[in-house]
Amino acid sequence: MILGRRALLLSTVAIAATCSACGGGGSGSSGGSSGGGSSSSSSSSSSSSSSSSSSSASLYPDYNTSPLAADSTGVTSTAAQISSKIKLAINIGNTMEAIGGETAWGNPLITQDLVNKYKSLGFDAIRLPCSWDQYADQTTAKISATWLDRVKTVVQYCMNADLYVVLNIHWDGGWLDSHINDTDKAATAAKQKAFWEQIATHLRNFDERLIFAGANEPPADTAEKMSVLKYYHQTFIDAVRSTGGKNAYRTLIVQSPNTSTEYAVSLWTGMPTDTATNRLMFEIHYYTPSQFAIISEDQSWGKMFYYWGKDNHSTIEPDRNATWGEEDYVDQQMLAMKTHFVDQGIPVIMGEYGAWRKTTPLDLPKHNASVTYWNKYVTQQALANGVVPFLWDTGSLIDRATLAVKDTDILDALLTTAGKK
Repeated sequence: MILGRRALLLSTVAIAATCSACGGGGSGSSGGSSGGGSSSSSSSSSSSSSSSSSSSASLYPDYNTSPLAADSTGVTSTAAQISSKIKLAINIGNTMEAIGGETAWGNPLITQDLVNKYKSLGFDAIRLPCSWDQYADQTTAKISATWLDRVKTVVQYCMNADLYVVLNIHWDGGWLDSHINDTDKAATAAKQKAFWEQIATHLRNFDERLIFAGANEPPADTAEKMSVLKYYHQTFIDAVRSTGGKNAYRTLIVQSPNTSTEYAVSLWTGMPTDTATNRLMFEIHYYTPSQFAIISEDQSWGKMFYYWGKDNHSTIEPDRNATWGEEDYVDQQMLAMKTHFVDQGIPVIMGEYGAWRKTTPLDLPKHNASVTYWNKYVTQQALANGVVPFLWDTGSLIDRATLAVKDTDILDALLTTAGKK
């Protein structure tokens, strides 16, 4: 999310600015409707599914050209069973989603050695943020075969290391994120359908360790936008299932509006329909408080926080102490995810989270303690409430070139909290 995606960062900061009292930027307050069952069906969802298929079919070619009969070989676990096997996971961020190519944002190509390093350190899964639109023909939505093969190679690296892997469509230039409205709904759903038919077909022979996620941080903050977002989620699910084979049973992930814990409760209207039973997960992200975890300079709506947690406030720089979003807020939000989703049989992944060190604090010991503690506490409370944590990393934790651990304090905190050491 951070350090290469300025458009998305500014979007998140804007959310924080409008909701600073209750917690913006990937968090949320309780209240409103619950998530419902993982394969729940409603008349509105069914209508959305059928209209998705009909209205979007004519804009691009049909890429579901070789559907297979459903095949449960290697994909027998439910979403809940899979989530129970993942205690700690990490993103390979600012890489395959980079606009301009895999190395455009300063990271080297992903290698088998890098993936093996994550495995050896104790991670159970990798999230691969991925771009597709820049590799696609804008008239036909046909994705480059070279890019599809490259993604398949990286997924195979994860399989070789016996890691679960979450592959998504990330911000990707905003082709979906900038069009969550009724006017653009048909055209955007058509591209969602075309892309996922190609991705799912190309990768459908992988076993259940490969999980697809339909979006990243879709910015929906009203009931009307939530309705359109659910339409896009339904399009994603229908497109993947239509390709058959193992994709008929593969676990899929849909995102909370803004991947916000608050909107997950106040705006979410229930899981989309699915022909497979108990094969859906729900995704939230967590960068709260945004002044501590996201922003890198003071904003008109608030100053950066350098110090977080009950024992880490600074007397040297008291105006930089966190004034909201501390332990009690983490507790509240993670419990809300448990109550509204996990306890209802819907596994939740925290697909991104993290806070990183700054060089400008005057009280560096307190700041460094704050950062380590934030990462430990959020991981701890996520796991305690059945939420699967995927740390966001763009090379600050593991040096992508040398494979050296760059922040042993954070890594040790994560591993200890997850019971890995």
